[in-house]
Parts: sequence; C-alpha cells; structure tokens
Amino acid sequence: MVETLERLVHQHPFFQDMEDQHVELISGCARNVHFDTGQIILREGEDASDVFLIREGLVAIELPTPTRGHIRVQTVGEGDVLGWSWLVPPYRWRFTARACRSTRALALDAQCLRTKCEQDHDLGYQFVKRFTSIVTDRLDATRLQLMELIV
Repeated sequence: MVETLERLVHQHPFFQDMEDQHVELISGCARNVHFDTGQIILREGEDASDVFLIREGLVAIELPTPTRGHIRVQTVGEGDVLGWSWLVPPYRWRFTARACRSTRALALDAQCLRTKCEQDHDLGYQFVKRFTSIVTDRLDATRLQLMELIV
C-alpha cells in the first residue's frame, strides 16, 4: 500500500478525529524528513519554520543552562508532536531539540499552516485546542527540571 502524505498525516495521533477536509489542507503543508542520531532538529532562538509529527525515533527537548550546559526537559517519540513555537509570534524556537536516535517525521511548513488557519478559522481553532495541551506539558516538564536544579 502506498503511503501518501495525507494518509500519514491522518494516521498521526495528533490529528485523530479531525475532519477529512482539514487533514487534506494540512497535508498540503507536509513533507517527509529524516534526522540522524545526534542531529539538531531545531535550535532555541532560530526561526520556527516547521512543526514535526514524529513517526519513528526519539527526540530530546533541551534547555540551555549557564552552568550545566543543555538539560533534557522532555523526550518525545513516535506519535508525538515536536514544536509549538511556530504558532506564537515572534515564531522563534524556545527550546533546542536533538535526535537521540535515527528519527523519521513529517515536517509541516509553519507559514503554510498559519495561512491555512487564517483562511479557515475552524482549522485554526482545532490547532489551538490541540497545541494547548502540548504547551502545558512542555511547561510542566520544564518546571520540574528547574525545581531539580534548585534542590
């Protein structure tokens, strides 16, 4: 069976229960990507140009510290989403992410998604609802890491 981008987007857990018309719109922003072990996927402060749907592999989300280098805040893997900074101006990454092992993902072009969300407010609302839980999880994980640094 041929795996089209639309099928891959539709199969990702993040888009479960999303209307077919919205999945079709999102798929127009997608491309397949691969990252080797140790490769930086996104770097804090750089343009948040994509959001990644992890299909296979493992990615460490890291936060730089002045005294301990980068600390791992969270690890994401198959079925997870990497990157929410594309959704919030000024569209700069707030963390660094590094592939812990060979990782395959779908990259969704951020500008393409923002344009489609502006044109279809129902789609935009779906993204905001779904990304709110991701942002909350990342902030909770960061808070726990910071508390460990203090103790």
